[in-house]
Amino acid sequence: MNGFLKNFPPWGWTGIVLILVFWPLNWLGPEGITRWGFFPLWLGYCLTVDGLVYLRKGSSMASRSWKKYTALFVISIPLWWLFEALNLRLDNWHYLGRETFSDLQYALLASLSFSTVVPAVLGSAELAGSLDLLQPLRDWWVFRPGKRGEIFTFLLGWLSLGAVLLWPTYFFPLVWLAVYLIIEPVNRWLGFPTLVDWTKNGDWRPYGALFLGVLVTGFFWEMWNYYAFPKWIYRVPFVDFWKIFEMPLLGYGGYLPFSLEIFAVTRLVFGMLGWDLISYLPIVKDASELSSASSRVSRSEA
Repeated sequence: MNGFLKNFPPWGWTGIVLILVFWPLNWLGPEGITRWGFFPLWLGYCLTVDGLVYLRKGSSMASRSWKKYTALFVISIPLWWLFEALNLRLDNWHYLGRETFSDLQYALLASLSFSTVVPAVLGSAELAGSLDLLQPLRDWWVFRPGKRGEIFTFLLGWLSLGAVLLWPTYFFPLVWLAVYLIIEPVNRWLGFPTLVDWTKNGDWRPYGALFLGVLVTGFFWEMWNYYAFPKWIYRVPFVDFWKIFEMPLLGYGGYLPFSLEIFAVTRLVFGMLGWDLISYLPIVKDASELSSASSRVSRSEA
């Protein structure tokens, strides 16, 4: 306990305070407080998780570069608006209380709330990646798709997106995979590090960390949403049963490929800005492994 009090960073304590204040406010405060209370609650989550990563590893996304960490919030806004646009066709989720906003209010406050998606998931993934339980995935199935595999994946992504738009009732789950299938090969072709740089050596820890991290994040999304107002609800064809909070149990499966989309899009944007994303990869467990991983990616880019 003394080590926690001594080593937990100031921004982590700020995150804890934000959660302690805005969790009860979002659930028990005046109706409509979630309009503006969602963002500080989830900023608190992001800062707390980043603080826990720093406590475990002596390094975290925020401590490495506040500029890059802030950029994650910016990237998150258009990324989630993309899914909001696709949901106009899917009609899988709705916002109770939307009518209490003007269009301008909704655009601004929703964008602020959407900004926390990417840092929350990637922070949780890095925290998950520091756990020993993922170590068995370090030497597993070797997967090297090659050029033909990359082209097939790229085309499959566009076909999946087309199927979602043409037949949303039957192919709606593919919305959580199509973006990844399209962007991952593009990152390969542009020479940016991808998850395949690890799977080609049989290392699946990045996938495991992203999956575990996004499920933890998804649990808090759904839990904190349940007693809030405004809030979202779901209408999912065929699987709208066995709900955990508002989300059908099988719907949580959509979080898994969504985490891959988040990683791929972030890697693409950072690569186009000329920024190194290696310090954000979820498998990096400590400073020595960070150096090793950096060398491995450098070799793969050569």
